[in-house]
Amino acid sequence: MQLKPVSLDVIAEAREEAQAVLATLMARLAPGEHVVRLGVDMEGQERPLSATLPITVEGDGGAEDLVGAEPKWLDNFVFLLTCGLAQTLCSGVLYLRSTGVDGQVTVRAWHLCWGALSECLAGEAAELLDGREPGAYADAFALHAPDDGEEDGGEAVFPPVAYTVL
Repeated sequence: MQLKPVSLDVIAEAREEAQAVLATLMARLAPGEHVVRLGVDMEGQERPLSATLPITVEGDGGAEDLVGAEPKWLDNFVFLLTCGLAQTLCSGVLYLRSTGVDGQVTVRAWHLCWGALSECLAGEAAELLDGREPGAYADAFALHAPDDGEEDGGEAVFPPVAYTVL
């Protein structure tokens, strides 16, 4: 694999954004079993690189819910997402498959392009994933922090390791 050189500052910013994206995602999950998958196309690769992150949420849907992900899966996922966010010529897809406590499966997707994740509407997600994921497709929610210049304009979000169950 041959990637365009990127400064350490860009990598650090991309890693911080990747962690914030996962923290935002984890904070939005309802109780149940979830699997987040990421595929990133990079220049010089024959096939996309991929990472999978299983996440379990236990609780009643309140602020005290326990969100768990194994550190080895979390680290791999953050690394690949960091690469995708830092390399603006990369493209890919991130999608979330959620199985609620009622057994219903919901699929949401985000398109990775030019160093950012864009939300897909339900129809776009179904087309992007080409029927590979069975379930009810839903509109994705925003994962990037709003870039409005306000430092602490909202509720605090802990880094993903705060949600990790060892």
